Amino acid sequence: MTSDVSIGEFSRLCHLGAKTLRYYHDIELLVPDAVDDSTGYRRYSVSQVADAHLIRRLRDLDMPLAEIRQVLGEPDQVAREHALARHLDRMEAELTRTRDVVVSLRRLLGSPPQVPVNHRQSPTSTVLRMSAQVARTQMSEWFGQTYPRLYGTLADCGLDPAGAAGATYSAEFFEHDQGEVVAFVPVLPDAVPPGDDRFAVLPRQRFAVALHTGPFSDCDLTYGWLGAHVAAHDIALADPIVEVYLVGPDHTNDPNQFQTEICWPIQ
Repeated sequence: MTSDVSIGEFSRLCHLGAKTLRYYHDIELLVPDAVDDSTGYRRYSVSQVADAHLIRRLRDLDMPLAEIRQVLGEPDQVAREHALARHLDRMEAELTRTRDVVVSLRRLLGSPPQVPVNHRQSPTSTVLRMSAQVARTQMSEWFGQTYPRLYGTLADCGLDPAGAAGATYSAEFFEHDQGEVVAFVPVLPDAVPPGDDRFAVLPRQRFAVALHTGPFSDCDLTYGWLGAHVAAHDIALADPIVEVYLVGPDHTNDPNQFQTEICWPIQ
């Protein structure tokens, strides 16, 4: 049995049309094993079927042709597999993001959230804190690095958290999609090592508070409801908004179970 076939037969082997195969030849992505000088007929080796199958699937995943060429050009099988794994990881992350947006849109199509709003005078609170200028697009990464460091510091100091972790968001963060964010974990005041400036005191403050249940990506719905309530019934302050993570990723893998207190500073 011959080991090379015509372009028509190769099309049947790999489910890529002849027009597509000619294009891949033109851009040197999948070059025929031989081309007849007089007729221009292309013939493909059956050993090229595996590459054709790979190209077809990667195009179905919207991998750019330049990246596919790079994958096919990897002489080392391990390096090729790593390149494919990186692309699959990106695709899975995009799939997760798309799924989250679809779920969020379905919630938005329903009735607006009727979230109870409470007023609370918070006492002064001693916290271990870390702050940074953070862009909105970097929030997940920054929190993923910061909270383990905070809890690690508490463990090194022999301290236990005295409440749920939280964060404060400056007005600039919302207006410019970047601004100061402070992540904190409450501790007992008398447990703080003297002179350790990693600890601070959050001042006594009055808040309008709403409980958001669900993924962080939907927090804007509760923000909208709470902010509208404050505009109608209270006097808002430009102080940082406080979020308290009663139930978060360290408690459950199901974002629908997350519970976040949103605390809007008021006069």
